[in-house]
Amino acid sequence: MSDSIDANVISALFTGQLFDPFSVLGMHSTGAGLEVRALFPDATEVWVIDAKTTRKVTRLACSDSRGFFSGLLPRRKKPFRYQLLVSWHEQQQLLDDPYRFAPLLQELDSWLLSEGTHLRPYEKLGAHQDTLDGVVGTRFSVWAPNARRVSVVGQFNCWDGRRHPMRLRQESGIWELFIPGTLYGQLYKFELIDAHDNLRVKADPYAFEAQMRPESASLICGLPDKVEQPLARKQANQFDAPISIYEVHLGSWRRNPENNDWLSYRDLANQLVPYAKEMGFTHLELMPIGEYPFDGSWGYQPTGLYAPTRRYGTREDFRYFLDAVHAAGLNVILDWVPGHFPTDDFALASFDGTSLYEHSDPREGFHQDWSTLIYNYGRREVSNFLVGNALYWIERFGIDALRVDAVTSMIFRDYSRKEGEWIANQHGGRENLEAIEFLRNTNRVLGEQTPGAVTMAEESSDFGGVSRPAQTGGLGFWFKWNLGWMHDTLDYMALSPEHRGEHHDKMTFGMLYHYNENFVLPLSHDEVVHGKKSILNRMPGDTWQKFATLRAYYGWMFAFPGKKLLFMGNEFAQGCEWNHDFSLDWSLLEGEDNWHHGVQRMVRDLNHAYRHHRALHELDFDPYGFEWLVVDDRQQSVFVFVRRDKAGNEIIVASNFTPQPREGYRFGINQPGCWREILNTDSQHYHGSNMGNSGKVESSPIASHDREHSVCLTLPPLATIWLIREPED
Repeated sequence: MSDSIDANVISALFTGQLFDPFSVLGMHSTGAGLEVRALFPDATEVWVIDAKTTRKVTRLACSDSRGFFSGLLPRRKKPFRYQLLVSWHEQQQLLDDPYRFAPLLQELDSWLLSEGTHLRPYEKLGAHQDTLDGVVGTRFSVWAPNARRVSVVGQFNCWDGRRHPMRLRQESGIWELFIPGTLYGQLYKFELIDAHDNLRVKADPYAFEAQMRPESASLICGLPDKVEQPLARKQANQFDAPISIYEVHLGSWRRNPENNDWLSYRDLANQLVPYAKEMGFTHLELMPIGEYPFDGSWGYQPTGLYAPTRRYGTREDFRYFLDAVHAAGLNVILDWVPGHFPTDDFALASFDGTSLYEHSDPREGFHQDWSTLIYNYGRREVSNFLVGNALYWIERFGIDALRVDAVTSMIFRDYSRKEGEWIANQHGGRENLEAIEFLRNTNRVLGEQTPGAVTMAEESSDFGGVSRPAQTGGLGFWFKWNLGWMHDTLDYMALSPEHRGEHHDKMTFGMLYHYNENFVLPLSHDEVVHGKKSILNRMPGDTWQKFATLRAYYGWMFAFPGKKLLFMGNEFAQGCEWNHDFSLDWSLLEGEDNWHHGVQRMVRDLNHAYRHHRALHELDFDPYGFEWLVVDDRQQSVFVFVRRDKAGNEIIVASNFTPQPREGYRFGINQPGCWREILNTDSQHYHGSNMGNSGKVESSPIASHDREHSVCLTLPPLATIWLIREPED
């Protein structure tokens, strides 16, 4: 054994008690000359090679049968570049020694990562191909401050955790190692001896690609190039823009009819994208894309926040899909899940043997509804991991907006918990102050770093100012899903027409709080699962009434203030609940023209009209953009309102939510003249009864509803009509 290294130190290296293997391994200057020490379990012979001359310098002796080799170069005093020629039972490898390279993480990066203010932690943590001292390899870094040893294992070292122990940077809790010769596409994980001496094998939290379930290894790959958001896509996200969102689960929008296999990202680029464009949608919302182990979670229990799922292809295939979406003139919204993560042992749970990413107390750290773990937002490195991830999707993939899932569960400590099952905050309240600060910080960072990209909150409580600036006590989101509007209006539409008058306020109540937030009106995936029925089958009555009511509801929705969202299948009145294991029921559109074709054509026309007429979107969040004309006709279940653009141009929207036609229905208007019917959900074109007003109606100087002029209309049964004033000659 070398007399310059103690046997106890060698044992500490093997048993995981040595935080800095570089203090032992590699080339070291001693009083007797240079000494080279290497760790090669199961190797039979190791030679030091002078990299400049390619000559053998010395053979290292096996100083410990577990695979510790060392040798003295008494005539060499000055360190030089060397390689190691290793024999493995009649096979030889010429390797660069990972333990001859200097520390990787720069002091500033280490400081910012520990402080939780590194804007792009993914540029430093994880696996990154690099060239150091002319040697090509991969920099590996992982945060595991309580682990006793961390090694990189992978295809390049036979998954042997003894081979590549990492160096601990004690000031940050980050372990690092540069491994020469590793290649793109090779699989890897981190093997840890955790805080309790248990052996764990973990996927990389910052992996840019990962295997699909049931496998769980990470892949070495490059960091995607940055994607600039052009001006047109920035403008498409603005408050005065028409925003009509098509929400999609990529695995079940359409499947291969021969074997029920998923379509690939490239298949979806060729099929989904042109369909969404032809239907007139402005935005495509993707349910979560980060890699996840359980299909039935729909992506809402992610284990690879930085890795697009390989269910539908590679990361480059996903980039191809996104390019196709953008080339078609649509923006992309990504469903983002920073609220919780699953308990799978290969992922974040108890990462280094401690509750590192989650809270240790289940009253804070365990989500009872979903059996998942809740992030500890108060830990700087955790919030940094998540904020960096939000920025990563926008900067590196060109995502135009993030829809943040389950915000209510994040901001309230007592969410879905009984008394005694939660812990109050430092002031004795129920708000999760750390989560609130995390959300504000995320929105602030995105606003500063990626102007034009926006965020949308799925938030169901009465928390004030979700879409208001943090300076005024808000959370800083750009938009909020209006779940109250969704519940109220769907409840109303599900009533038999004779009972709707008793619940008239369900359709009007939304305007009492509409200007408190910047709202999106969502008919999302959550409304067509778990026994809730499809949107179509919530409508009462026979087939004719169901379809007529649905068409009338859509006509109301697309004219009501707020941005729009339809889940896939809603646009052609899918009859069954959504099932993620199968394609949408596209067979409903096969054969002769039918009810479903009618709804599909109407949604397309709604989208195009909504986008064309500024009055329907320009002042969504300005009281000048909306006015009730008839708000109190409970007896007949009629509603009439005006939408208005900045120039004062008006569109009248009238809905009759009973199956009785309302002939000679008079109401007051603001602008006298000839009003042309631009949409009638009862049109024969949509498989309605084709009742209407012969395309137009002239106003009369007859006072009504406190206005000097009025129009007298025929309101079709279970229908919504839109009217626009024709310009005067």
